[in-house]
Amino acid sequence: MKLSGADIIVKTLIEQGCDVTFGYPGGQILDVYDSLYRFGGEIRHILTAHEQGAAHAADGYARATGRVGVVFATSGPGATNLVTGIATAYLDSVPMVAITGNVMTSQIGYDSFQEIDITGITLPITKHNYFVGSVEELADTIREAFTLALSGRPGPVLVDVPKDIQQAMCEYTPQKAATPMEKVAAKDARIQAAADCINESKRPFIYFGGGVIAGNAAEEMLALADKIDAPMGSSMMGLSAVPTDHPRFLGMQGMHGHYASSVAMHNADCIIALGVRFSDRVIGDKDKFAQETKIIHIDIDGSELSKTVAEDHSLRADLKMTLAKLLPRVNQTSHPDWQADVTAYRQKEAELSDRREGMTPKNVLSLLNGYLQANTPVVTDVGQHQMWSAQYLNFKNSRRFISSGGLGTMGFGIGAAIGASIATGEKTVLVTGDGSFSMTLQELATAVSENIPLVILIFNNGVLGMVRQWQTLFFDKHYASSVLERQTDYVALARAFGAEGERVLDLSGLKAALDKAFDSAGPYLIDCVIDKDEFVLPMLPPGGSVDEMIVKAGDEA
Repeated sequence: MKLSGADIIVKTLIEQGCDVTFGYPGGQILDVYDSLYRFGGEIRHILTAHEQGAAHAADGYARATGRVGVVFATSGPGATNLVTGIATAYLDSVPMVAITGNVMTSQIGYDSFQEIDITGITLPITKHNYFVGSVEELADTIREAFTLALSGRPGPVLVDVPKDIQQAMCEYTPQKAATPMEKVAAKDARIQAAADCINESKRPFIYFGGGVIAGNAAEEMLALADKIDAPMGSSMMGLSAVPTDHPRFLGMQGMHGHYASSVAMHNADCIIALGVRFSDRVIGDKDKFAQETKIIHIDIDGSELSKTVAEDHSLRADLKMTLAKLLPRVNQTSHPDWQADVTAYRQKEAELSDRREGMTPKNVLSLLNGYLQANTPVVTDVGQHQMWSAQYLNFKNSRRFISSGGLGTMGFGIGAAIGASIATGEKTVLVTGDGSFSMTLQELATAVSENIPLVILIFNNGVLGMVRQWQTLFFDKHYASSVLERQTDYVALARAFGAEGERVLDLSGLKAALDKAFDSAGPYLIDCVIDKDEFVLPMLPPGGSVDEMIVKAGDEA
């Protein structure tokens, strides 16, 4: 059957199993929006308040499901407004397809109204991007974009479609949904060498990241941990891969990680890194990191192997398949002395635990924990509240902690929370700060219009909390541009958008507000006032080592 290019785009998305898209219309993509209107019974479209919100919503949808998130934008500023969202997805390995309209091919290169080279702009932040030059290649290009987004290390792909290509007619033949490229395990010799290294170790430690979630490898990883009697710690992106209360899991490690997790990794004689990067936030001082420790690194992306630290065994391969082949080669063993050390690290962490009463971040999030179900997605923005959430919230199921890691995108939260809620059909929690929330708060309009069951918990301290913490510790308390001094009434703002909300000053008020929020059918905002001088602890100083860890206020003096 012959269809227009616009119809081919929409029909190909449906063919690929896409059930919902996000975006914002404009002149150079109106043909596609007309098709979305006509095929509305087969595919849902969510109109956001801004293209950045649409990109983050597609991202949140993808993180919550593992499926490709799809976002539309028009040419010029519509396309450039996607850039932050595309970069966020790229640095966190999130499968996304961004489809942008552009001016007619005859106008390309003439500085036409709202013409922009979006493929050139996004080249460094996409796995691949396409400028579609003929309608005949359009369907296959979108299919290939889905395949690339899902294959290997997932990531975003952009498809730029000129307006005349959207209007041109072409024969369309439906095909099966794309599948990722073939996965392969590491070579047997490399697996055996890694197994020998593990079998020789006395203090093994498993350090894992988002690759375990993307690769669906948690079961194999837990089996390995049990067989070699190893504690585990994760990067922030690895949170929710295993239940928070798993007896071997010590929590997130790194700059703001749990004390026990960071110290155990520092003292291990063999680090088994699974689907994770050795980022600066993890290793701190490179000269002091894992000096006498064997490092085994398994990752689907070969560019991450030995990129930051020298590794003894680097295996570029599918994680799930490689772990399945590794398991029979490692010895069933126990390490009682190592486990005694780990128990001591846990006890030390417990001694350092914040036991203050009142509206402390720990108490606020501990109260929130009581409302979270096994499938409740929790989304955060970026800042102190993000680290507190990573430290204190409990998760049962995979893909239920959604946060911007690599790019650290303030303003990520509300769009991603909308996408996650639509993807899962679950009431979703957004934990944010007044600084982050103010960047993209216009997406409250989207949440209200779509009646998203969303609980928004704002940690409101009137400052840019993480910036202020660094200024306190490392800049002689020069609070340059970190005190907001805004008069924003977030409850009045929520009501202006059509949502409900309330301001809370104590834990009893917070409990009452959470009761209402979790009973509400739509978005409910809680403005939670906390002290501006709350710190995220522990903390490794930038470029520092575990030996320099700040574990309580005053240690930095």
